[in-house]
Amino acid sequence: MVTVLDKNTALVLIDLQKGIVQLSVAKPISEILANAARLVEAFRNAGLPIVIVNVNSIGRPWTQLRKDANPTQRFNITDDWFEIVPEIKTQPNDIFITKHTWGAFFETDLYEELQKRNVTGIVLAGVATSIGVEGTARHASERGYNITFAKDAMTDMFADAHEHSLKYIFPRIGEVDDTDKIIEKLV
Repeated sequence: MVTVLDKNTALVLIDLQKGIVQLSVAKPISEILANAARLVEAFRNAGLPIVIVNVNSIGRPWTQLRKDANPTQRFNITDDWFEIVPEIKTQPNDIFITKHTWGAFFETDLYEELQKRNVTGIVLAGVATSIGVEGTARHASERGYNITFAKDAMTDMFADAHEHSLKYIFPRIGEVDDTDKIIEKLV
C-alpha cells in the first residue's frame, strides 16, 4: 500500500516498446498500457519527471554467455522493435534511456538525470515485472530512492514470476499499490 510519494518523484516506465509489448504476457497488455498512460498523464499534470526506458541488448557481451537453460523465445527484431508504443504519449522533455541489461541504471545516464532534477522517489511500471522492473528497482534501492510499484501497470511473460516479484521482492524495497492509489497521492 502506498503511504506517501516524495515531493520529487519521477515516473519510470520500463520497456513499453513495440517489440516487447507484442510478446505473450500474463496480464492483458492493453490494461497495462492504459494504466501506464494514466500515470504519464498524472505525472505530466503534476509537473513531475517522466523517464521512458527501452531496451536494446543486441550484441552485448552478457547475451553471448553460456546459459544452463535455453531461451524460451527467440525474437524477430523488426525495424520498429525499439520504438515506444503510441499509447504512451512521450514529449521531448521526457528523459529517454536505452538500457542494455535488465536494470536501467547500469551503464546509462539515468542516475545523473534523476540527480539533476533532485529526484528522491520513483514510481516503477512496465514489462517485465521480474526482469526490467525488478532489475531497475534493485539498483534504485541501492541508490537510496523511495520506490513505489504500480502493480496494475506491469506484467511479465510468466504469471508466477510476476506474482513472486510483487509478493516477495517489491515489498522489501518499496511500496506496492494500484495506479488509482498512486495517482491519488500525486494530488
